[in-house]
Amino acid sequence: MTSLTGIGYVAGRVISLMEKRVLGKTGMEVSILGFGGAEIGFRQVDAETVAQLLNKALDAGLTVIDTAASYAGSESLIGQTVSHRRKDFYLFTKCGQGGDFGTPDWSAETIEKSIDRSLQRLKTDVLDLVQLHTCSAEVLRKGEAIAALQKARDAGKTRFIGYSGDSQNALYAIECGAFDTLQTSVNIADQECVELTLPIAQERGIGVIAKRPVANVAWLFDEESSKNAYHYTYLKRLQELQYPFLSTPEAFATALRFTLSLPVQTAIVGTTKPERWQQNAAILAQGRLSEAQMQEIRGRWQTVAPPEWIGQG
Repeated sequence: MTSLTGIGYVAGRVISLMEKRVLGKTGMEVSILGFGGAEIGFRQVDAETVAQLLNKALDAGLTVIDTAASYAGSESLIGQTVSHRRKDFYLFTKCGQGGDFGTPDWSAETIEKSIDRSLQRLKTDVLDLVQLHTCSAEVLRKGEAIAALQKARDAGKTRFIGYSGDSQNALYAIECGAFDTLQTSVNIADQECVELTLPIAQERGIGVIAKRPVANVAWLFDEESSKNAYHYTYLKRLQELQYPFLSTPEAFATALRFTLSLPVQTAIVGTTKPERWQQNAAILAQGRLSEAQMQEIRGRWQTVAPPEWIGQG
């Protein structure tokens, strides 16, 4: 088992919504939780609710808003509701994974168009981070997609460039040396990264953004209605992992605190409920999990998880 102290774990350390962590070599001091824009787009949340949701998040101390070109109307909603507070947050988006341009396309032309469109929708002159959205290592090796991001950075359209993805693709993204950040799945049902990519990212100064930090709360769903759902893989894994805490009222809090106890700088949490930030603040006040709790979750994973349980995009 990888030593917890060897990956930056400090037992029981207090966390708060106001806490800031430096996102690797970018130097951006990001909030421990960031807002994930997928749900407001895919669920077609109305602008009034999004305005309330995002303004409460910013007022609570969140400084990261993360979205993507492919998250339906998410970018437009964010631009419409909080662009007037642009100096209060770091703005991250992703390109290449479908969106208005159809199927995934990693050509330089499409990436450039996607970034220009994101700037317009988000009503900003410059993005803080543009990430390639789950493309393969094969695509990265060709160089065209990376060069397109570098061109956008050189043109002042984005300050930093990153990769969003998992497993061996994420490992290559770190090792190629082109990216400032890695956004990857980190949670109780997705722990391949704890040994595969997080230590190397930490060693090389790559900022880590945790996506799906509460495993899509998959334990709350029944199998029959979940077979074609995004969270189904996690549901099946959790059925085998059988963490005792999942049957308690502390399940959500324990799952989130597990992710935040690992060497990540910010965890992207999606929600459509404005009151969620006060609830998350109460969770963070409990601090990191104890070393015993961490070892129990990690030990269960290493006992049960087969090699094919790789990171989920």
